[in-house]
Amino acid sequence: MAGVSGIRGARGARAVRLGPRSVAALALITAIGVVAFGWPLLASPGSGLAHSADAPWLFAALLPLLLAVVVAAISDTGLDAKAIAMLGVLAAAGAALRPLGAGTAGIEPMFFLMVLAGRVLGPGFGFVLGALSMFASALLTGGVGPWMPFQMLSMGWVSMGAGLLPQRPRDRPELALLAVYGALSALLYGTVMNLQGWPYIAGMASGVSYVPGAPLASNLTRFAAYDLTTSLGWDLPRAALTATLTLLLGKPLLKALRRATRRAAFETEGDFGEADLAGAARSPGGESGGSGGARSSGGVGRLNGEAGGGA
Repeated sequence: MAGVSGIRGARGARAVRLGPRSVAALALITAIGVVAFGWPLLASPGSGLAHSADAPWLFAALLPLLLAVVVAAISDTGLDAKAIAMLGVLAAAGAALRPLGAGTAGIEPMFFLMVLAGRVLGPGFGFVLGALSMFASALLTGGVGPWMPFQMLSMGWVSMGAGLLPQRPRDRPELALLAVYGALSALLYGTVMNLQGWPYIAGMASGVSYVPGAPLASNLTRFAAYDLTTSLGWDLPRAALTATLTLLLGKPLLKALRRATRRAAFETEGDFGEADLAGAARSPGGESGGSGGARSSGGVGRLNGEAGGGA
C-alpha cells in the first residue's frame, strides 16, 4: 500500500485542475471584468454617458470567453461529454433556486450551491457554472437587462473563488471555511454590483452620488456611503442565508457532488488508480476470484477476479 499513498482516491477527490489555457482564459475574463466594473473610479468627466451602452458589448465578449474556458479545461484535462452534461445540470439547478428568493430581501439560496459546486468543480468550471446559472436564471425570471452580464461575471467570480480555496480536512473544518467564504462572497457580490449601477443614478444626495473626474479617494468615500445606505439590508441576509445553508446542507451535497464528478470523469487517471488498488486490497488475499472481483470497483479487482475464476 505504500505505492498508493501518493495518489488521491475517491474520498480525497480533487477539483478540476487549472491548465495554462484555462488560466489564460480566466485571466482575460477577469481583466475585462475589472475594467468594466472599475472604470468609474478613474474616469474623466462625461465618461458616464460614454460608457452607458457598454453592457451589450460586455455580454457579446463574455459568451465566447466562457466557451473558451470550457474548451481550455477540456483540452488541459481531457474531460468528456459527461462533464459538460453535469455542468448543464448544475447550472439548471442554480437557475431554479434563484426564483425561490424573488421579492424577498437578500434571500438568494442559489449562492450556497454556487459555493459548494465551485469548491468541487474547481475555479475554471466553477466560473463557467456561476455565469451560466445567472444567465439561465435571468431568462427564467425575466431579469434580462444591462445588469445581466455584470451579474454573470460576479457570480462567476463567487464560484471561482470557492474553487481557489486551500485544501482543508473534510467535514467540519471544510464546512466552516466554505461558510465563511460564502458569507463574505455574498457581501462582496452586492458591493461589486452596486459599483456597476452607481454611476448612472442621478439626483441623489451629494454625499453618496458619483462625481465623474473626482479624486479616487473622494469617489471611494462616496461609493462606500452609497453601498452602506442602499444595499446592506439585502447583502447581510444573503450572507447569513448562504452561511447557514452551507453548514446545514453542505456535507451531504459535497459528498453527492464529489461522487458525481468521479462518475463524470472529472478526475485524473491517477485518482481512479487509487480506488482500483484499494478495491483490490479489500479482496481476500488480493488474489482470489468471484467474491473479491465482485467487491473491487476498479480494473485491478476485475483482473484478480478473472484470474481466480480461471483458476
